[in-house]
Amino acid sequence: MCRLFALHAGRPVTATFWLLDAPDSLTAQSKRNPDGTGLGVFGADGDPVVLKQPIAAWRDLAFATETREMSGTTFIAHVRYATTGPAAEANTHPFLQNGRIFAHNGVVEGLEILDARLAELGAAEWVRGDTDSERVFALITASIRSHGDDVGMGLAEALRWLRENVPIYAVNVLLATATDLWALRYPDTHELYLLDRTAGGHGEFSMHSARIKAGSSHLHDAPSVVFASEPMDDGPWQLLNPGELVHVGADLKITRRMVLPDPPLHPLKRSDLDPVTAVAQHPTS
Repeated sequence: MCRLFALHAGRPVTATFWLLDAPDSLTAQSKRNPDGTGLGVFGADGDPVVLKQPIAAWRDLAFATETREMSGTTFIAHVRYATTGPAAEANTHPFLQNGRIFAHNGVVEGLEILDARLAELGAAEWVRGDTDSERVFALITASIRSHGDDVGMGLAEALRWLRENVPIYAVNVLLATATDLWALRYPDTHELYLLDRTAGGHGEFSMHSARIKAGSSHLHDAPSVVFASEPMDDGPWQLLNPGELVHVGADLKITRRMVLPDPPLHPLKRSDLDPVTAVAQHPTS
């Protein structure tokens, strides 16, 4: 399963990101299905910067060095296990559209149906790669546009359309602007966690998982909000409810609301996935 990580501090901070190799049990599989590593950042000027490589982080030390001292208000990091589309920069997360940064994990099928919808909305031009993820982002971008740039409304509407029209295994998403961050978990296939550090912290900010590490001496007392695919330390991580959309504003106020209370109309079971995709979605099994 692709790993997601996001951090919103509400003001420019320096964060350190190391995007690491897969667990030992997936080494051979990850070599047959090359990973991608990416980091999206909104700097102090509000401009987005996206750095990504279609290879595993452990094979690209220069990438880790380049991203180590990047400064910004909002960060989205992603480690990819390729399923839809080959390993290429165009297929590597995060994606950038209309000044917003997006990353996803899960599986959406029925891509011909989704492509027809994107053509109908005049959004096909935003898809430059092969992934279901970038198509989902294009649908969200078009929906945001139709709602007068209201990101929350557009994101919820796009996911409702997906729920009703295409087969879904999982659609966990992170979407960021220079001032705001949104996270959505749907359905209950994969986990997505929230860590509320808006009261600040003590000691150096440092979180570790099997695949992603993030740390910064500049964040030890700075309020922040973090999302991740798995708890990364022993902090009070909160599991998002399936169908729950979480918004973090510029003031770091957290708003949570249920936007998808019902399961997909066309759910995919693990047995419906091809063997490579099934292993990629559950690498520790």
